[in-house]
Amino acid sequence: MTKPRNPTEKTEDGRFKPGNPGKPKGARSKATLAAEALLDGEAEKLTRVAIDKALEGDPVAMRLCLERLVPPRKDRPLAFNLPPVGGAKDHPAVLGAVLDAVAGGDLTPSEGQAFAALMEQHRRAIETAEIVERLEALEARGAK
Repeated sequence: MTKPRNPTEKTEDGRFKPGNPGKPKGARSKATLAAEALLDGEAEKLTRVAIDKALEGDPVAMRLCLERLVPPRKDRPLAFNLPPVGGAKDHPAVLGAVLDAVAGGDLTPSEGQAFAALMEQHRRAIETAEIVERLEALEARGAK
């Protein structure tokens, strides 16, 4: 076990050092340890009871079993027809395709919104690159 650091220790710039000095990484609470001790050796029996109840038609047991077998998907790849994205001038056509995909049921509204946010980031990146290019050209003219 590592010795907890003194919470008053500070870095050279006067900030406290990162981390939680009172609890080692991966430590479990007393309640978790007690629950694990109670369930120790009973996991197989409990699992069997849950499966049997699910097979009997208990909807709560069914959901529990299915969630363990097939956890809810947090994200998925998007597959739909998309016009090429060469620059900012292509964005209206691309966003139109996203709207069509949402309207047609190929994408959910939240997926369409996430894709539109990606397009906004792409537009900002293009805009930033153009500003840098213009600034460099102005600086080059000013140096002459």
